[in-house]
Amino acid sequence: MFAEDAAIVLDEVAILMRPGAESCARGEVPAVAKALIPHRPILSLEAPGTMDGGDVMIAGRAIFVGASSRTNPAGIEQLRQIAEPLGYDVHPVSVSGCLHLKSAVTALDEATLLINPSWVGRDHFRGFAFIEVDEAEPSAANIVRVGPHLLYSAGFPRTLEKLQEHGYDRQRRKCQ
Repeated sequence: MFAEDAAIVLDEVAILMRPGAESCARGEVPAVAKALIPHRPILSLEAPGTMDGGDVMIAGRAIFVGASSRTNPAGIEQLRQIAEPLGYDVHPVSVSGCLHLKSAVTALDEATLLINPSWVGRDHFRGFAFIEVDEAEPSAANIVRVGPHLLYSAGFPRTLEKLQEHGYDRQRRKCQ
């Protein structure tokens, strides 16, 4: 189960996705909704919109959405209608070579992105600092951020070394 594909959580609301692959994740949405109800008001994307949470990267008040095989323009527009009145800016992003936006780029913190520039262009993310994944590890940008902590695979040692050089320690959190 990829819980992040079923919903995204903003400070104000949780937004249930309508995953682009009906067979993969749509059945997970009700269980995720049940878990989120005690914590946030719940809103939902509706047909014909589709969006996988893996295509949504939140960095501060900016929401970047990968236009992919799983996320369509109607889904992006619905997210915009929900998020912009709450003070978020929604930015569609072209991706290629990967399934989801967050396979290509992940927010390490509010100012720094881990990116595979072969799969997504830096020009979508003006104002951010970048750490590039090692060329031999193209999938290494797929990191989960939990508060100040980063969960990342030890299977990408060259990219991990770059993260450590930029102040992210072996305990998978940013050094103070």
